Amino acid sequence: MNVVDLTELVRAPAALTVPGDVLAGGAGGPAAAVSSVCLYWAGMALNDYADRAVDAGERPRRPIPSGRVAPNAALALAAGLTGAGLAAAAVTGGRRRLALALPLAVTVWAYDLRFKGTAVGPVVMAAARVQDVLLGGGARALLPALAIGVHTCGVTVLSRGEVRGTDGVPAYAALAATAVAAVLAARPVRSEPLGRRAARLCLAAAYAGSVGWAQTRAARRRDPVAVRAAVGAGICGLLPLQAAFTAAQGRTATAAALAAIHPVARLLSRKVSPT
Repeated sequence: MNVVDLTELVRAPAALTVPGDVLAGGAGGPAAAVSSVCLYWAGMALNDYADRAVDAGERPRRPIPSGRVAPNAALALAAGLTGAGLAAAAVTGGRRRLALALPLAVTVWAYDLRFKGTAVGPVVMAAARVQDVLLGGGARALLPALAIGVHTCGVTVLSRGEVRGTDGVPAYAALAATAVAAVLAARPVRSEPLGRRAARLCLAAAYAGSVGWAQTRAARRRDPVAVRAAVGAGICGLLPLQAAFTAAQGRTATAAALAAIHPVARLLSRKVSPT
C-alpha cells in the first residue's frame, strides 16, 4: 500500500471536515481533534473493506477491488486507527473523553459492518457525527451536535443515489435537513455582540448557500453525477456550519480558520473523492 492508495482508501482530505466537530462542540484546541480524525479514517478504511464486493461491480477503481490494497490490510488499518483514536482521546481528555470516544468507535464499526445498507443507516451515521461533536464536551455542545447530526442524516440519505441516481425525494429530504441545520446555526442569541452575530449569520448563510444549491441541482437533475456533487458539497459544507457554531462561542479566529479551510477542502475533493 503506497501513499496514494492510503490517501484514497481513508479519503484523507475529507478529514479536514472533522476537527470542526469538536471545535463546534466547545473543545479548546486542535489536539482534541486527533481522536476524531483517527476514528474518521478508520471508518473510511472499514467502509471499503465492508463494501469490497459491491465496489467490485459499482466502483472497480477503488483501492480494494482494483487490487491495490488487500482487504485484510484495510481491516488491519481500520483496527489500528481505531486504537490510535481511543488512545488519543485518553491522552487529550482523560477518562471523560475516552468514555465518549469508545461509543463513537462502536458506532463507526456498527454502521460499516451492520447498518449501512439498512433503513436506519442514515440515523446511525448521524449518531456518529453527534458523538464526535460531543467529544468537545459540555452542555453547549448539544445544539451544534443536533445541527450537524441533522445535516449528516440528510447527506447520508442522498448518498444512496450516488451510483444510480435518485427519484428526487432524497435530495429534497437532504435540502430540508440543510434548512433545519442553517436555522439552528442562525438562531437568535440573547446579548450577542453585533460583530459576532454578523459573523455567525454570514457563516450560516455560506453553509446554506453552498450545500443547498448543490442539493437543489441534484433534486432537479436526479442523475448520479449531480448526486455525487451534492454529497461532496454536503461533506465539505460541514466546515462553514461548524464555523458558525464556533463563532457563536466567541472564538472568531478559530471560526475564520475553519471557514478558510472550506475552499481548500472543496478543491482537494476534486482530486480525492470524499465519498
